[in-house]
Amino acid sequence: MTQETPAKTAWDTYTPEQLQTVMTFADNYMQFISEGKTERRVVDQAIALARGFGYRDMNEVIFNHETLKAGDKVWFNMMGKAIALVQLGSAPLEQGMNILCAHIDSPRLDLKPKPLYEADGLCLLDTHYYGGIKKYQWTALPLTLYGVVVLKDGTQMDVAIGDHEDDPVFVVTDLLPHLAAEQMKKPAPEVVEGEDLNVLFGSIPEKGQEKDAVKANILKLLKDAYGIDEADFISAELEIVPQGKARTLGLDKSMVLGYGQDDRSCAYPSLIAQLECGPVKRTAMTILADKEEIGSVGATGMQSRFFENLVAELLHAQGNDSLVALNRTLQNSTALSNDVTAAHDPNYAAASSPNGNQAVLGGGFAMGKYTGSNDASAEFVAALRRIFDDNHVVWQMSELGKVDLGGGGTIAYLLANYGMQVIDGGVALLNMHAPFEVSSKADLYETKKACLAFLQNME
Repeated sequence: MTQETPAKTAWDTYTPEQLQTVMTFADNYMQFISEGKTERRVVDQAIALARGFGYRDMNEVIFNHETLKAGDKVWFNMMGKAIALVQLGSAPLEQGMNILCAHIDSPRLDLKPKPLYEADGLCLLDTHYYGGIKKYQWTALPLTLYGVVVLKDGTQMDVAIGDHEDDPVFVVTDLLPHLAAEQMKKPAPEVVEGEDLNVLFGSIPEKGQEKDAVKANILKLLKDAYGIDEADFISAELEIVPQGKARTLGLDKSMVLGYGQDDRSCAYPSLIAQLECGPVKRTAMTILADKEEIGSVGATGMQSRFFENLVAELLHAQGNDSLVALNRTLQNSTALSNDVTAAHDPNYAAASSPNGNQAVLGGGFAMGKYTGSNDASAEFVAALRRIFDDNHVVWQMSELGKVDLGGGGTIAYLLANYGMQVIDGGVALLNMHAPFEVSSKADLYETKKACLAFLQNME
């Protein structure tokens, strides 16, 4: 069964001036994700933008025992890999907040603690894939190395190799088709094994070195350029990600092709909506979280208590240390769990949810009442329908795909655990979790509009 194209898409609603606004927003987005290929780099960009809108570091407020009031704007940086931005509203916090929550981690290859090794005259990096990937998609394409190395004395070295004009790039090799008869008989998940995702890193031997001469030369280059010894990889966070900037896709320039759009295509519109929302009645908060792709674990994932602790600090800065007030604030809040969904792909139409229940590119902000982790109430969905329609947001309802084919989860249930109203919504993608994903520029812009309308109007 094929998916019918909706009678009207977001593109049909734009005036020439609005169309230019959509394209400019997409240009800024493409720059953001091109520069923010890791969680740390996204957080750095978010802080830089927030400063320009009058936001302050919440840790300064805590350290100085300051009082917060309506209109104050703060950010809270969680270990450089997650961030929350807050604009206090005129209503008491106990009446609840309007929260946008997206994640900024994306599927990739992480270096193991002891990654460097030499085999048959080549130096390689041993990796461990992060998040759900089709492993064969990561071979034979240019790759870059990003991250940090922290030395024993606490010195932090930033690493970014591959995206500058004169940088080298790296690659996971693949077997030539002439010799791949046995390989091609394997099921797709086994064509490339996880332990075979080794990154080719160098081939020149160090002169006078008898054992592992190529590895010795690589270590010398790393020492000269970064002051890094082999043991320093143990205290490093280094990620292998696809090389290249996000690009405009399509002769009509309607789409974006780029790495990490799950979930930075939702994180960026959420961030911009937060910065642009203006004075609000209910406190506006945007959380850009880490570790969603592996279950939201760890101190920077939404299963940790950094969000709850931040809300307690906000109440404390207003002179309220009541546990009851904290619980009321959380339960009375509402949230958009902004995560991507699957767009209908005519090449794989059989996977789409039939009867108009699959999101389409250009269909606008895509909400999912049911996900693998949440079920939004009818009352909350009705309120969102009213808000979006009143504010001329183009939106669509969607499911991830056909029932029984699979599924996925988001962070919605972690917010719902506090008793708050939550729904999943965001940008529909093609190629989700591939090295390069596809989004619609119209959907990016409508997601920002939806987020802004929610922050300003949800009561």
